[in-house]
Amino acid sequence: MKLVSTLALALAMTITATTGAAAADQAPVDGVPGPEQDPFIWLEEARSKEALDWVAKENERTLAALESDPRFAQLKTEALAIFDSQDRIPFVSFRPDGLYNFWQDKDNPKGVLRRTTLASYRTDNPQWEVVLDIDALAKAEGREWVYKGSTCLPPAMTKCMIALSDGGEDATIMREFDTSTKQFVEGGFVLDEKSQGGIVWIDENTLLVGRDFGTGTLTESEYPFTSRVWKRGTTIAEAEELFRGEASDVWASATLLRDNEGVIHARTAYRGVSFHESLYYVWKDGAWLQLDIPKKARLYGIVDGHLLVSTDVDWTVDGQTFPADSLIAMDLEAWKADPNGAKKTLVWAPGERQTKQGAAITGDSLFVTLLDNVVGKVLEFRFDDGAWRSREVALPDNATLGIAASSDTTEEIMYTVSDFLNPTTLYYTDGSTPPAVLKTSPAYFDPEGMEVAQYEATSKDGTRIPYFIVKPKGMTMDGSTAALMTGYGGFQIASLPSYLGPTGKLWVEKGGAYVLANLRGGGEFGPQWHQTAIRENKQRTWDDFIAVGEDLVKRGFTSPQHLGIQGGSQGGLLVGTAFTQRPDLFGAAIVQIPLFDMLRYHLIGRGASWIGEYGDPRIPEQRAWIEGYSPYQKIVEGVDYPTPFLWASTADDRTHPAHARKGAAKLKALGQPYYYFEDTTGGHSGGVDNEQRAKLQALQFVYLMQRLMDDRSGE
Repeated sequence: MKLVSTLALALAMTITATTGAAAADQAPVDGVPGPEQDPFIWLEEARSKEALDWVAKENERTLAALESDPRFAQLKTEALAIFDSQDRIPFVSFRPDGLYNFWQDKDNPKGVLRRTTLASYRTDNPQWEVVLDIDALAKAEGREWVYKGSTCLPPAMTKCMIALSDGGEDATIMREFDTSTKQFVEGGFVLDEKSQGGIVWIDENTLLVGRDFGTGTLTESEYPFTSRVWKRGTTIAEAEELFRGEASDVWASATLLRDNEGVIHARTAYRGVSFHESLYYVWKDGAWLQLDIPKKARLYGIVDGHLLVSTDVDWTVDGQTFPADSLIAMDLEAWKADPNGAKKTLVWAPGERQTKQGAAITGDSLFVTLLDNVVGKVLEFRFDDGAWRSREVALPDNATLGIAASSDTTEEIMYTVSDFLNPTTLYYTDGSTPPAVLKTSPAYFDPEGMEVAQYEATSKDGTRIPYFIVKPKGMTMDGSTAALMTGYGGFQIASLPSYLGPTGKLWVEKGGAYVLANLRGGGEFGPQWHQTAIRENKQRTWDDFIAVGEDLVKRGFTSPQHLGIQGGSQGGLLVGTAFTQRPDLFGAAIVQIPLFDMLRYHLIGRGASWIGEYGDPRIPEQRAWIEGYSPYQKIVEGVDYPTPFLWASTADDRTHPAHARKGAAKLKALGQPYYYFEDTTGGHSGGVDNEQRAKLQALQFVYLMQRLMDDRSGE
């Protein structure tokens, strides 16, 4: 594989700062590289003038190379048409005063919160009532407000705390809002210092607040670990502390155990002792009582007079063993009387290659979405005649199923049905009849001539790794097809088939193939699929991804010069490990909002919260696991990398733009070709409006076309 063209190299800026082997060889302090070992630590200051000047120059270079491509304008136009489409499904949530939807389009780039009736929603052109206009609010206040949702007081759900982010970062301010008057409440609750954390309504005059209350109230991961009871008419400084975790926790908070009618049955709390482990408590007899449940378990909710618990590990208690991924029930009144002594009953246990995904509780039932060998199912659970009974909901087979919305007080529920090639369909039922089609997304690309197949690759340790490929029918198996491979492989999150939308229009319709890999570390086959590839075994995730790439080449679907990879966040780390461990296997690599410097990740953004997934680089044994794959440290002189495209957001306070910045800076210092782009707003999820999202899509697909579809034999 040759390096990028002479023109791109001429555009690249060289860095003469101290770097390279001499700096890298210096011993880190406590296992953590400092300024002496890392000349690019200054890029960890998200908004310093020096860092932003560097970003501006990098953006100028990258945009000059990609926006000048004659395909860019067309791709952006096509993407924007999809994002702004007026006939896309307006997904809703059920509230007593209507169906609520948050909507963004060309006329409302920041979006509007709006509502309608079910009768109107059933029509092709619902009549919407605007409740809150974020564009108007941002203009009036001169802020780049991004709507981050609302928390409302049940059962009426008209008193809400609206969360707003300035530019898209996770940290928000919160203001009290009345949906009946459609106004912010004068003299109401206001949390005007941006912070992580949130609130729970106790009653109309009382909030339970977890925020940054000043020195000694944030964990190392920069999340709150105290909760206070804030009464109307007092200042937040006067709020009385109800619960306190420890600074060493990832996060900690008190909350309320409510049923579907809004009745509070208990005050509960939790301490996240790692990202995947928590200690749970209940307020009992004037003190916090620790619940005797596994650390890898959680309270699932109240259904028909029972408290349900979900466990991610086998749980042996009272002479019986509940397998990992089970649902267990306890009579609610018995649990309130004796939280650790209440009798436990199995509700559901997974079969082979099954795992539960989402869930919703309606007036009388629990609905759980399952994966059965990566195929979706939905089960309804009810407690009838002294026993738990389940039935499968009648929905299409061989598709990805989700619960889009559910009512707390009735049996109304909406489901999504999706696959790679068919537009998402929304189903509705009020519980009296089987679910029926309510709305269908428009087709955004022509699937004619495309097909989907599923294969398995064999990973380094012999484990079979499934993957899907969307490809042209009858494609020539000579390795000439440009293929884009993606995956995630972390935090027990499943990567599932869904309508390709912009990817279908901008890539597959233009002759490319698309590959989705189901890697260990994800949640496709339950908790064990995740737990077998974390911490000291995280390399298994990277091995799985590489194995899928090798299998694609072996079968003739593509070849290294035509194979690109893409992933964001944990997926960005995945792509970083892949192109640094096997640069010969890939022709392009899109590294989105990534983790990248894994020897300092716990010091950057919210990184310390993920030690449960990756390990702690301050501990020598664990540093050895991480150092074996950390992409930033694996970029070395003399290796021909596949000209990666790294991008990030200045407003990302979760993974932080420093990871992508430092990766680009190191490539630059070694004279390696690369592209770097940084959005000044957008947060961890990318663009905050459709224009921004379309631009990001176009930049990435132009890059992929240049690298994988264009003839580069002369380079």
